Amino acid sequence: MARAKTTYRCGACGATEPKWTGRCSGCEGWNTLVEELVERASALRTAELLAVAVPLPIAEVNTDAWAPAATRVGELDRVLQGGLVPGSVTVLGGEPGIGKSTLLLQALAGLAKSGLRCLYVTAEESAQQVRLRAERLGALPPNLWLVSDTALPHVLAHIESVQPDVVAIDSIQTVYEPSLSSAPGSVAQVRECAHRLVRVSKERAMASILVGHVTKDGALAGPRALEHLVDTVLSFEGERHHALRLLRAVKHRYGSTDELGLFEMTDAGLAGVPDPSALFLADRRPGTPGSIVAPVLDGHRPLLVEVQALVAKSVIPAPRRSAQGLDSGRLALVIAVLQQHVQMPFDKYDVHTVVAGGVRTVEPGADLALALSLASARAGIAVPDDLVACGEVGLGGELRQVHQTARRLAEAARLGFRRAVVPVSAPLHLPGIEVLRVATLEQAVHLVCTDDLERRRTA
Repeated sequence: MARAKTTYRCGACGATEPKWTGRCSGCEGWNTLVEELVERASALRTAELLAVAVPLPIAEVNTDAWAPAATRVGELDRVLQGGLVPGSVTVLGGEPGIGKSTLLLQALAGLAKSGLRCLYVTAEESAQQVRLRAERLGALPPNLWLVSDTALPHVLAHIESVQPDVVAIDSIQTVYEPSLSSAPGSVAQVRECAHRLVRVSKERAMASILVGHVTKDGALAGPRALEHLVDTVLSFEGERHHALRLLRAVKHRYGSTDELGLFEMTDAGLAGVPDPSALFLADRRPGTPGSIVAPVLDGHRPLLVEVQALVAKSVIPAPRRSAQGLDSGRLALVIAVLQQHVQMPFDKYDVHTVVAGGVRTVEPGADLALALSLASARAGIAVPDDLVACGEVGLGGELRQVHQTARRLAEAARLGFRRAVVPVSAPLHLPGIEVLRVATLEQAVHLVCTDDLERRRTA
């Protein structure tokens, strides 16, 4: 019997090298090459090929059986555009302890209550651990089957035995194929196991959910080819010290990737947040310098978040610049524009900025709010409580409009805000709120950080 050939495959781009070189020639990444055994094709593998499909005119392809099945988890169904499609394969990624298994169990329970047969394969925890969590969440429907196993042939045998409509693997990094000599979680194992599960899902029109680990920089662990094999990649995010959890679709072949799902971690599991803007502003303290509300857009969803800034004299030669929930590059840009075009120096001050509530926003639409919060903290003058600010700051000190301004301000008006500072190029008709148009950041700072607004109100 011929021996398997050894090669080295890049875990980032999938390129192969005949020997380990330390650096991938494809993506130029360092220390991404992993040893892999390449087996010769066998008669068994040839027999496993799918049956030859029959070409049809595209108008005659039947899609009646491919309607999405709702999971009864509202925020998850929002991101999935209705639910799980039969035959689809979804990867759910997130940091350890963020709540992936909890979300998965709640989704499977909702599908089982709808009459679908579901199989939960736990490869990291024991069946008893999952059972205790399900009892706490009230997720014990009779149509939900549970098994603890890690070997891929056994997993496929369980699928053959239970004949589920939906199967969940928690996690794909711990499932292994015994015929491969590499360890579970390696590039070869993850790619082979995912490929086999994708093929079985398509053959049986069975929806599959694969839980995936993430690296320290937040990227999905394993070979990059894993993301190309599946239909949907979901990213579950959040701060450990906050109850808020955010669900996004990084890739979705059955709909848009612009939807955002918001959850709150409670003792009874993950609860959807129907009004996130009200949640973010619930503990806001009016009349505090350095605080302003920004209407931002995450996908198609408008959110109102509180941007806070604290400016204090520095005792070190290089003042600190801290940005939590904001892009540090945008913070540096806004500070530079304030110094250059508004003559407001920060070179001897520490600057701390944060988006309250554990939200992260990196879009340019929050630039104006960030600049006004810094100016307010620097001058010690509070921004009016009924005011929001929305716009992008240019390097020349000019203000530029951002997309969907009307939707942002409509959300602000719904929550009782009466005035908004926007660029002069913003849409003309913005009902429900008084619009204050300014052309430059200097004009905006003068308008907000003086009593000019109060004079306008009483005029």
